[in-house]
Amino acid sequence: MVHAQSPPIEVWCAGEEWCPITATASLIGKKWHPVVVHRLLEAPLGFNDLKRAVNGISSKVLTDCLTDLEANQLLTRRVVSEHPLRVEYELTDHGQSLSPVLLAMRDWGEEHLVAASSPA
Repeated sequence: MVHAQSPPIEVWCAGEEWCPITATASLIGKKWHPVVVHRLLEAPLGFNDLKRAVNGISSKVLTDCLTDLEANQLLTRRVVSEHPLRVEYELTDHGQSLSPVLLAMRDWGEEHLVAASSPA
C-alpha cells in the first residue's frame, strides 16, 4: 500500500505521450523482475533465500535484477550483519503496491497457460 508520503516514481517513456503501461513495464517488464517482487511480497529475504525462492535464476542475473529494482525504488537493500556479510531485501511501499498486478498475472497464467514439455 502506498502511503501519502511516498512520492511518485519518475519514469521516462519514449514517444509523444507518456504512457502508464509503458512506464510500469519499464520497471517490472524484465523476465525476472515480477518474480522477485512476488517472492518479496510476504517478507524480506536474504540473497540466498531469494535465489532459492526464484527457481532457475543465476546469481549474476539476481544481482542485476535486485540492483534494477532498488534503483527503480521498488525495494531496499539492508545490511543485516557485517561478519559474515548478510544483506536482506525488502519491498518499498511502491513495490508492495504491485501486489494486485502480480496476483492478477498469476491468476491469468493459471487460467490460460500450461507448462510446455520443451522450450519453444
